[in-house]
Amino acid sequence: MNSPENQTRLSVLIIDDEAQIQRLLTVALEANGYVVSAVGEGREGIAKAAQRRYDAIILDLGLPDMNGLEVLKNLREWTQIPVIVLTVQDGETEKVESLDRGADDYVTKPFNTSELLARLRATVRRANRSEVAEPIYRFGDVEVNLASRHVLRRGEQLRLTATEYALLRLFVQHAGKVLTHQQILRQIWGPEHESQTQYLRVYILRLREKLEANPAEPVLIATEPGVGYRLVEAVAS
Repeated sequence: MNSPENQTRLSVLIIDDEAQIQRLLTVALEANGYVVSAVGEGREGIAKAAQRRYDAIILDLGLPDMNGLEVLKNLREWTQIPVIVLTVQDGETEKVESLDRGADDYVTKPFNTSELLARLRATVRRANRSEVAEPIYRFGDVEVNLASRHVLRRGEQLRLTATEYALLRLFVQHAGKVLTHQQILRQIWGPEHESQTQYLRVYILRLREKLEANPAEPVLIATEPGVGYRLVEAVAS
């Protein structure tokens, strides 16, 4: 059989507790040139994903130790690796929830292997195009890769929650500009939260603790008294 595009050895992590599904997927993926790792529990899958960079994850929602949607939520707090969800539910609710939590695609069990492989190829292609399109931003000791969702400080990867990352992304996209309290609250939490400035202060404090050399005297995320906050100029490359 032909290998994936460009004859590269792409790596895939399977998180599924059904031994038969693991074997089926492993055989099909390896026959098509992929390097495959397989685990049967959600926490083990999260740990595996943190240990090395995979090109995609195939995630079952019905795991023995935790719901697959919780695994997906955890992954999206620190990585944008493509995720294809496997579900036995053919209804819209579970599929929509998976996509809302950050899944790139879904396949219903029982599935056609050829269709799954085609969806996998398409998902990886989209991810690769995104990585090329998005620049890397640098300010101070911090480097933000919006495509991969990687945030580094002095070369070490930072672990940000989904909200912290969304807040940082907003600042990076408007680097050098003042964002008002209301603008930030509306963008991150929605219009109904525009008056909850104390809530915003808590997250700014958390972000500064991870980004700033001295959070008590911030130089990267500046406070504009009575107005909002401003990220220093970021250099894109």
